[in-house]
Amino acid sequence: MQLTIEWNMNEFNDIEEIEDGPEENAELFEHHRFEIDKGQKLLRIDKFLVNRIENASRNKIQQAADANCILVNDTPVKSNYKVKPGDVVSVVMAQPPREIELIPQDIPINIVYEDDSFVIVNKEPGMVVHPAYGNYSGTLVNALAWHFKDLPLFKTGDARPGLVHRIDKDTSGILVIAKTEDAKNKLSKQFFDRTTDRKYIALVWGSFNEPEGTITGHIGRSLKDRKMMTVFPNGEYGKPAITHYKVLEELGYVSVVECKLETGRTHQIRAHFKYVGHPLFNDATYGGDQILKGTTFTKYKQYVQNCFKMLPRQALHAKSLALNHPVTGERLFFDSEIPEDMASTFDKWRNYIVNREE
Repeated sequence: MQLTIEWNMNEFNDIEEIEDGPEENAELFEHHRFEIDKGQKLLRIDKFLVNRIENASRNKIQQAADANCILVNDTPVKSNYKVKPGDVVSVVMAQPPREIELIPQDIPINIVYEDDSFVIVNKEPGMVVHPAYGNYSGTLVNALAWHFKDLPLFKTGDARPGLVHRIDKDTSGILVIAKTEDAKNKLSKQFFDRTTDRKYIALVWGSFNEPEGTITGHIGRSLKDRKMMTVFPNGEYGKPAITHYKVLEELGYVSVVECKLETGRTHQIRAHFKYVGHPLFNDATYGGDQILKGTTFTKYKQYVQNCFKMLPRQALHAKSLALNHPVTGERLFFDSEIPEDMASTFDKWRNYIVNREE
């Protein structure tokens, strides 16, 4: 079980200001709280926290421990303390958790379906889904707050009203947004129970020995680079993740694949395909922005660079979503077209294969 105080900014940046620790008798504010599960293995507390707190580096957590801001069962501990089942871990600060004000903004959004309970949005690549550290405006939620400014759910002060799932900034495609609290709870439960059906289209480096398969492995935040997620095959960190894939088209040195998510971890598709040696095309975070397959000819290198310019993001699109209507229970299916940047890149690779064979 995990209980986390809501926060939206990188409060660990403030650790440097309190390296001597909180003043005696100063009021402390709890920013995070974790109740350790019975099955938890002994693990250093800095490693435990770095995999559970977004935007917190291991170095910052160690500084927090040195400043007596990491508590176990209400007692300060050092960063080498090993958490065990039954422990209650708290991160405290001298300042209260910061909040982000949700500012409605008149930003165009592509709504493909809407009723009284929810909307389906086809998100453009490059748009952040919700306000967070470093992105306080211009997000999809800012646009929705404008569009639904008369709805009670969007007047609660919540920085993420209506959100039941997310996709990355540079991933395009289908998202469902609840319009009422009841719909949000029921839709969230469907994602938790894995009764939704989500399919993505991706362009990845390399070809596959089998036309379809399943990628498994726990996914957690990298212990070396907090911007990345890593697959931990032995399950020592992270959470279980399952991705089913089917090769739709082989285009020489790249392949078009359909991905069906059984779980919904952060960067799941991107991390899983990196893990099996097929990073997404032009995925800078996971190495797909390098020329990983092909020839050494200068013309080929220039060709790939032109493809990168045509598709200046990871080649990933959330194409379809099936779910049960939160009120009627009817099974609904929503689909979307492949965005222009990906479709053009597919065509460019098709033409490359034809010209290569002539």
